[in-house]
Amino acid sequence: MGLLVMILGLVLLLGVHVLSSLREIRAGLIKAMGEGTYKIAYSLASAAGLVLIIWGFAHYRATGWIDVWTPPTAFKHIAVALMLPAVILVVASYLRGRIYTTLKHPMLAGVKLWAFAHLLANGDLGSIILFGSFLGWAVYDRISLKRRTDAGAPPIPVGGPTNDLIAIAVGVIVYLALAFAFHPVVIGVPVMGA
Repeated sequence: MGLLVMILGLVLLLGVHVLSSLREIRAGLIKAMGEGTYKIAYSLASAAGLVLIIWGFAHYRATGWIDVWTPPTAFKHIAVALMLPAVILVVASYLRGRIYTTLKHPMLAGVKLWAFAHLLANGDLGSIILFGSFLGWAVYDRISLKRRTDAGAPPIPVGGPTNDLIAIAVGVIVYLALAFAFHPVVIGVPVMGA
C-alpha cells in the first residue's frame, strides 16, 4: 500500500514538473486558467505529491520493506561524501556566482547527485523507485532545458566569487544540519545507519 501511494505521489509531483517543461501545453493551461490559478494548481499538486511520497515511503518502510540488493559499506561512505557537493550545488542555484555560470543548472546537478548518492546507499525497492525517479526526472529536465526557447523563471542576478564562497559556507551548514539533525530525526535513519 505504501509503495503504491509513494508512486502516486511521484507521478503527481514529477508529472507537474514535467508538464512545466512542455512549454506549449503549459502556455495553453495558463491561457485557459489564468497565471494565478495555474500557479496555485501547480503548487497544490506539487504539495500533494510531496505529501503522498513522504507518507507512502514512511508506510512502506514501516510495513513492506523489500530488499533488492545489499550495498557495500563503502557505497554508504561515498554517498555521504557526494551529499556535500549536492547540497552546495542546490544552494549555489540561489546564490549565483561562478558555480552557477559554469554549470548553468546547479539545482539539477545537485538533485542528480542527491539521487545517485541515495541509490548507492540504499538497496531496497522503494528507495530504488524513489531516488531513481528523481534521477530520471533531473536528467530529463536538463535535456529539456537545452531545447527550450524561454528561460522559464525570472532571472536571479549573478554575482561573483563571493557568492560562491557564501554558497559553500551555507551548503556546509545545511549539509551538517541534514546529516545530524534532519536525517536521523525526520527520516528516522542515521546517515551511516542501516
